[in-house]
Amino acid sequence: MSDPDELLRIEGIRKTFPGVVALDGVDFDLRRGEVHVLLGENGAGKSTLIKMLSGAHTPDAGRILVGGEETRIHGAQDSERLGIATIYQEFNLVPDLTVAENIFLGRQPRRFGMIDRKRMETDAEVLLKRVGVDVSPRARVRELGIARLQMVEIAKALSLHARVLIMDEPTAVLTSEEVDKLFAIVRSLREDGVGIVFITHHLEEIAALGDRVTVIRDGRSVGQVPATTPEDELVRLMVGRSIEQQYPRERADKGAALLTVEGLTRDGVFHDVGFEVHAGEVVGIAGLVGAGRTEVVRAVFGADPYDKGAVKVAGTALKRHDVNAAMAAGIGLIPEDRKGQGLVLDASVEENLGLVTLRGATRAGLVDLKGQREAAARIAGQLGVRMAGLGQHVRTLSGGNQQKVVIGKWLLADTRVLILDEPTRGIDVGAKVEIYQLINELTAAGAAVLMISSDLPEVLGMSDRVLVMAQGRIAGELAADEATQDAVMALAVSTPTTEVEAPRGR
Repeated sequence: MSDPDELLRIEGIRKTFPGVVALDGVDFDLRRGEVHVLLGENGAGKSTLIKMLSGAHTPDAGRILVGGEETRIHGAQDSERLGIATIYQEFNLVPDLTVAENIFLGRQPRRFGMIDRKRMETDAEVLLKRVGVDVSPRARVRELGIARLQMVEIAKALSLHARVLIMDEPTAVLTSEEVDKLFAIVRSLREDGVGIVFITHHLEEIAALGDRVTVIRDGRSVGQVPATTPEDELVRLMVGRSIEQQYPRERADKGAALLTVEGLTRDGVFHDVGFEVHAGEVVGIAGLVGAGRTEVVRAVFGADPYDKGAVKVAGTALKRHDVNAAMAAGIGLIPEDRKGQGLVLDASVEENLGLVTLRGATRAGLVDLKGQREAAARIAGQLGVRMAGLGQHVRTLSGGNQQKVVIGKWLLADTRVLILDEPTRGIDVGAKVEIYQLINELTAAGAAVLMISSDLPEVLGMSDRVLVMAQGRIAGELAADEATQDAVMALAVSTPTTEVEAPRGR
């Protein structure tokens, strides 16, 4: 007899793709009114598993039971009919439609055969208030920032009255205040009897929100433990080994200033920003959402314009708003949106690794394909990119391996100044340590690293100096031995002495 509190059960699920076994005998179950955390490294098989529950993939073997009944899920409509809603890490919204239209897409209320827009917007407003987001149901989705897009996705899932809610990295783009709001929503849903599958790489969230944890490693379920399990044990289950040092910064000898920024100003966004980054040094930039961090580094790279100031590499001033000039001087940028701005998703690993060096490998209109392939193979091996081969599409790689490809293309270009914007967002703890070791190798070789991160322990653990931004200005600078969370936050919430319009964006 089936357990009346069991909403979902997965038994012996197996799924293969050409050259890859994604899942191999995974077991998982979900009860009414619980938060069951699904934990594993990037590439462990978590995304494949939830795509089976949403109908995007079908299993090769094993079975799925919903409410005690074995079922086959052939698409999104089957999943919704069974009461399963999925909030993906990548937003599934239509930019040119309104918030209300996105929430009820394909399920718009009708009156006399016509869409009842007033009722749709009223119902959307109720859902938006429930998730605590102040946005008009008539606003176009393309006008919203990332955090609000996440909340619209949650509102959309709530509109389905789901019994099973799957949340894939829902806190990755949220501030601490927004995370608190999200957790309150999740707890409310749990009290209403909804079963929640919660995927996160932030281990501190597990004990705060979860009930049970199932760990997947290399496509297999390797353990089910209470959410109160110590973090070091969770890490050991995830990666198959202990990680002694979470932030293994190795200080290098500090050399001459490679990057110099002087009085950088863009009206209404950032003002009089100046700093230096030396060879062998990691300089972190911390600050609250909206402080202007990303906007500054995009201007340094030439991707966005600025009104006043100068950017110099090894003492030579760069032409404004000129990405090619920045790249020629040895600056590389790893953007916070690696999929939208750092990769060509439908191109191969080899093609993505060669993006920056393609022009230099071209003679008389012909590309040195052999040289590009050999260089791509070398760097992919050096970085430990897990892939079926260089011809595999980047879209199909895990998040951690995609990030390695983004970094790899700049390593091939002999970058002297590497700007990292949220380098480990959405990446598991094992892959994070590998990224940190790459940073160590870069600085040991004499490169300069400028790193933005919203993960404050990461900034403190990997930086030699920390710059703190507030309201578009540098509010202060802290040496590694004086940089604490309290000291950084005190500067982050401070008011600069000169008034400046609050910046837009991050």
